[in-house]
Amino acid sequence: MKKRKFILLVAVVFLFSCSSGNHWKLKIEMPGETVLDLQQFKEIVITNFLIKHETEDINLSQEIIDYLSTELGRQYQGKITSKNINIENEEIFQDEEFWRSMKEGTKSSLFLSGSADYKEEIRKAILEERRGERSEGPFTSGRKLAERRFYTLNLDVFLIEGQSGQTLYKRSFKEAKGYKNPNQTAYYAFFDLIQTVRVKFFRNILGGKKIEERYLISK
Repeated sequence: MKKRKFILLVAVVFLFSCSSGNHWKLKIEMPGETVLDLQQFKEIVITNFLIKHETEDINLSQEIIDYLSTELGRQYQGKITSKNINIENEEIFQDEEFWRSMKEGTKSSLFLSGSADYKEEIRKAILEERRGERSEGPFTSGRKLAERRFYTLNLDVFLIEGQSGQTLYKRSFKEAKGYKNPNQTAYYAFFDLIQTVRVKFFRNILGGKKIEERYLISK
């Protein structure tokens, strides 16, 4: 907290020294606050994810495991492993006895698991098309049918303590994005969406910096 106040104070002093208006818009880089000290655990065990609807040409569970393993390995100082666990339903995430029964279930271990749903849809819309001012003829505008590919990733993430089986962290992410490119593939769109999830998720568990806007008003 003291660090955040110091950063804000420095920004205020700087702007007052070089601005002459009555208000200022600040963009300040603030340190993120974690909801869980990940470094207290010596190992993170990433399990299979419960996939609600299978996606053609994508092994969604394995792609999530591989992506999180790689990205966590860049910042997490402990050991990262994966374990093939049969996740049959969402109730299993609340089953403390189930997680305690795992041989990796120690106080220094943390299970990373969850569920995912990935959907693709094509939306059609009639768009108004305006022609240039030099166009000849009575028609200066027209309509055309346009298609957009939309992808939505719903991802529920659980961090479960190995020894107690208790859920220490849970968050639901929903990311969506549309593409004009008619040849956009679901595979590459998935990586666009999960990168957005990674930024939010890692900010919660690993901290990091974020940009916040502030306004200063003087009388």
